[in-house]
Amino acid sequence: MSGKHLIEKPSAGDGSALWRIARDSGKLDLNSSYAYLLWCRDFADTSAVVRVDGQVVGFVIGFVRPADPATVVVWQIAVDASQRGRGFAGKLLDHLAERLSENGVRYVETTITPDNSASIALFEALARRWGARREATALFAEDAFPDDHDREDLHRIGPLLPAAVPV
Repeated sequence: MSGKHLIEKPSAGDGSALWRIARDSGKLDLNSSYAYLLWCRDFADTSAVVRVDGQVVGFVIGFVRPADPATVVVWQIAVDASQRGRGFAGKLLDHLAERLSENGVRYVETTITPDNSASIALFEALARRWGARREATALFAEDAFPDDHDREDLHRIGPLLPAAVPV
């Protein structure tokens, strides 16, 4: 698969593809397959998929923070291994930020473990493209988790201004 791509909101039927991509990533915390189906149904407005030749090859899923409607939290982002290196992760983030900026979203938040340099670089690049600040602070220490989980740092990018939309 290396044809034209399309980035759009997911449909409920895309949940199984998201689950597979997340599972195969080897990096993401894998949610249940049911959770991805529900996510595609209930949070499609704050999520996006990239399709190549009609097949989902990447996704970003997020939600608007109830206590801060100017902030979207990116829960997960992943691209199928066969499609990495094509810039799809950055394109997904830009698409989501542009779409949600029309509804007043000005900040992107995500959590990243300190050893995930690829994700850190992805969100640093988002901040650069949008001319925004990126702040990283400790959010959840290792001892906050009931299982073997690394610390999660909160990365906050913004403000995102619609005039700064990358071309």
